[in-house]
Amino acid sequence: MFRWFNAPATETQVTHGQRLWLYVFAVITMVLLVTPTLIVVPMSFSDSQYLEFPPETWSTRWYDHYFGSPEWMQATRTSFKAAFLTMLVATPIGVLAAYGLHCSKVRFIRAAFVLMITPMMVPVVLVAIGAFYAYVQLKILYTMTGLVLAHTVLALPLVVIVTGSALKSYDMSQEEAARSLGAPRWKAFLTVTLPQIRFAVVTSALLAFLTSFDEVVVAMFVSGGDNPTLTRNMFNALRDQIDPTIASISTIMILVTTGMMVLAQLFGQQKEPSKPKD
Repeated sequence: MFRWFNAPATETQVTHGQRLWLYVFAVITMVLLVTPTLIVVPMSFSDSQYLEFPPETWSTRWYDHYFGSPEWMQATRTSFKAAFLTMLVATPIGVLAAYGLHCSKVRFIRAAFVLMITPMMVPVVLVAIGAFYAYVQLKILYTMTGLVLAHTVLALPLVVIVTGSALKSYDMSQEEAARSLGAPRWKAFLTVTLPQIRFAVVTSALLAFLTSFDEVVVAMFVSGGDNPTLTRNMFNALRDQIDPTIASISTIMILVTTGMMVLAQLFGQQKEPSKPKD
């Protein structure tokens, strides 16, 4: 045990004992994040008419109610469709924007980057109010097009930041070598650069999907009618009545979110080159 405390934790020879405070802080943070999940999941299997923890009687009653409800199923389809379309729109735009910001030599490139990530810096409710009034004028309020556009605005900063970070650690001389051999810039990017940063691109795509799938504030303003999202209906159900169906839906959303992040690790992670043995 004492040997572990004195063992180096990093290449800078910082020991585990010196970083003990960081480990304690990380454990406390994880407990605070995981505890609500540990409460919601058991509540979803309660047979009670109300949210109950711990459940006195175990049942899949509220899962049956969720899958048998046309309203909940319509909202679920809308959320998945909006999230998938947001991913398809935000990912290529964000990747190209990050690539342009990385390669550009213009004077005000930092200002352009700040402009791209502005939706992350302003309160989401301001984005929602602005989108609401704009959509009324454009007559796309409560449409899938409007919902995807609003969610794309929120997802773009994440795509730009994640992809931009990957490009900073990428050696652009590889792409320049391909271009010097006659490859057009677009082909050099697709065949040389993009495969090198694929993990960041896949992660960005999944973050864009989850940003749309979990978003509620903008959805409260711009979704509705035939296109209500799952989170909008959950918020309304929680406001109007304490419906235990919300716990079962929350559990399903947790599984979807966790599954998406696991897929990112399985299918998008770059293989590190093996180091030569001495």
